Amino acid sequence: MPHLIIASQNPVKIAAAKSGFEEMFPDQVFTAKGVSVPSGVSAQPLGDEETYQGAWNRVQGARKLHPEADYWVGIEGGNIINAHGMEVMAWVLIQSADRLGKARTAGFYLPPRVIELIEQGYELGHADDLVFGVANSKQTGGSSGLLTNGVMDRHRFYVGAVVLALIPFLKPDLYPGS
Repeated sequence: MPHLIIASQNPVKIAAAKSGFEEMFPDQVFTAKGVSVPSGVSAQPLGDEETYQGAWNRVQGARKLHPEADYWVGIEGGNIINAHGMEVMAWVLIQSADRLGKARTAGFYLPPRVIELIEQGYELGHADDLVFGVANSKQTGGSSGLLTNGVMDRHRFYVGAVVLALIPFLKPDLYPGS
């Protein structure tokens, strides 16, 4: 039974990682455990590279804590500021003993009030809680869930990227040395 270590104790990230593995490898049963690992980047990563680095750092930290695992998963959300506004996205990195898979989620744009709070120093989850009058949204539906009335919650937002990050594991002959 393959063992996953997810570099987060956020139940949404743990469940999304496990769901992605189960979708890609339906004949296998996975165990999943979340661990607290620092990202080594700012609390609200800004830009593609900082967000990627946070996911990478999380994977490496999880691997050091649990070298016996079969897979280590890092999911790091971040914001990208561009000409269109502030985009939310996340990087998913999955590592095994001999392979690395990586994928980025789709992106979506934040409303002005949430952007204002982020610019004041709030993390996205806390900004969402204030704007939408909820508590701990980052451990439930997240921004995407709040903005889509649950159609694209945080779990679903991450699962697609987990699946895409698993491509090199599903098709290793096409990704030698990855």
